[in-house]
Amino acid sequence: MHTGRRRWAAALGLAALLGLSPGRAVEIQGASFFTNPPWRVELTAYYNTVWDPQPDYAFTIELPADAGAPLGGLTIQQTRGSDWWFPYDVERTSAYVGRPRAEGRKLPVTARFEQEIRRFEIRFDPPVAPGTTFTTVLKPWNNPDQADTYMFQVTAWPAGPNPTATPLGYATLRIYSLFY
Repeated sequence: MHTGRRRWAAALGLAALLGLSPGRAVEIQGASFFTNPPWRVELTAYYNTVWDPQPDYAFTIELPADAGAPLGGLTIQQTRGSDWWFPYDVERTSAYVGRPRAEGRKLPVTARFEQEIRRFEIRFDPPVAPGTTFTTVLKPWNNPDQADTYMFQVTAWPAGPNPTATPLGYATLRIYSLFY
């Protein structure tokens, strides 16, 4: 095993042995990270034809109870799809505990969108506690004007100093034509 991997494994083992509090980020050598990171994201969209007005793109994530750190933010970036210019209503970005159509309490969020690279940066204040299933909702003004499979790369960031990103994978959105 490489020296770097041994150090990482030792750090994770030490964090587990110490029974670190789920309310505080795990820090090793000044970096915050998840000891048991979230590992997938689900995307739900109930309106999925071209030009559908004001759809919701709901990204659901389960943050494990033994994550080792609360979740401070997400990065969601479009990486595939033929329409790269459909606009979002960034002010209406929201989040809540639970899943789509089973919404719990609201989570305070701030969002920023960089159109040129199609990337959202979403921050949670206060951070999302370990053991929480939550959904973040992006609200475009309308669906893309091109039928295609759209992909979004999702990355989770632990709360704390110098956070170490955890990629959750890709969320897939299929947009269909009105006429086949």
